[in-house]
Amino acid sequence: MTLPECTGGSDGQVGPSPRAFHVAVVIDCHMFIFGGRSGGKRLGDFWVLDTDIWQWSELTSFGDLPSARDFAAASAIGNRKIVMYGGWDGKKWLSDVYVMDTISLEWMELSVTGSLPPARCGHTATMVEKRLLVYGGRGGGGPIMGDLWALKGLIEEENETPGWTQLKLPGQAPSPRCGHTITSGGHYLLLFGGHGTGGWLSRYDIYYNDCIVLDRVSAQWKRLPTGNEPPPARAYHSLTCMGSRYLLFGGFDGKSTFGDLWWLVPEEDSIAKRLLATSPTNLPQNKDVVMGNNNVQSEGKESQMEESVVSELQKRLGISVSLLGNGVPIVDELEDREFVQLASSLVGERVSSNQQVSDIQALRDHWRKSTPRHIPLKELGPLLRDYQRLITRHLQANGGSHMQFIESSFPGKVAYGFYHIRNVNQLRMDDIPKLLAEYKQLLPN
Repeated sequence: MTLPECTGGSDGQVGPSPRAFHVAVVIDCHMFIFGGRSGGKRLGDFWVLDTDIWQWSELTSFGDLPSARDFAAASAIGNRKIVMYGGWDGKKWLSDVYVMDTISLEWMELSVTGSLPPARCGHTATMVEKRLLVYGGRGGGGPIMGDLWALKGLIEEENETPGWTQLKLPGQAPSPRCGHTITSGGHYLLLFGGHGTGGWLSRYDIYYNDCIVLDRVSAQWKRLPTGNEPPPARAYHSLTCMGSRYLLFGGFDGKSTFGDLWWLVPEEDSIAKRLLATSPTNLPQNKDVVMGNNNVQSEGKESQMEESVVSELQKRLGISVSLLGNGVPIVDELEDREFVQLASSLVGERVSSNQQVSDIQALRDHWRKSTPRHIPLKELGPLLRDYQRLITRHLQANGGSHMQFIESSFPGKVAYGFYHIRNVNQLRMDDIPKLLAEYKQLLPN
């Protein structure tokens, strides 16, 4: 890990004062911080870090200002707003909902009618499409909860009256807990860790290291089997989704504070392959994910993908898939949902057009004019896939080999060649300028 050199702040100090148990929400290249605790003092200040220039700014907001608090939970609504729920103000557990507009810097307390969840802190709040899902936490009087609630009415265009609904889903639900994480990845929400109590006779917390999935398609909880031993039990850690991988950092188990990094990856991932290759025992065949300590690096190349895997992908998704010479499946741009949605959202801000072809051209023009540091992380996956599409079409048109094409397309240079990369997580930060430069050369004039 590296420590960025930041500027900005007040009273001779760079950035906000030291704190813990605050909320942090990322929108594009900005990280917004609210509240938390420093010693025994609850904080109610609001800061933003611009990661393009690594500058902190304290924000003077207005409207319905939330009280100082810690152990709240927050999530981004689209690319403009933040929703925050609950927390602890030092005297009572909270059940209020605030929405912050990061452009106008106005806070609004959301008026919610009907049934309300019990006040709580140490819970999670995850925005999933049009709903905010809140799970667990510690409630008023101290009980640890295992309930799941959905809040509607956060999207202005939907014109819905704000309201809570308690969701009671089938399957292997997690035990009541707080200090856990819930991370969104595709059609799944992954819950890890946290702590609960050992029963009403126990004075001690029990810390967890289980992985539980909320399947949004089947609307049920599922235990996630892993192919090796998980990290030590912990709470108040972070878990970040990075494509098909999850990265776990830190936490606390009641005695020790952790500073370790762990990957949770699919079994076919290059990290998992290396771990399994060095494992002294054969693991069960039905395990589909592997957790491993971060003592390995992503490999630049992987072995070729079998034709049957691509055929199965095409069959399941109902999409047109071509195959790059090295086995990478290439999806047509009109059937690449993430690519089309990104193009449509970009064009919607610039010109009036409902034609997907025009949207795609506008997205490519956007990338043509972009610099590496202004490419948001969320655009890297669609950019990499479009790069590979353009290489595939050049190969099909010219009938040459990969190296012949690379050498003819990038004369006088040692081309890096990202055609072999299957997953955006194999990219390093210093790859992005090279990828963008090669992509621009592939674009038609």
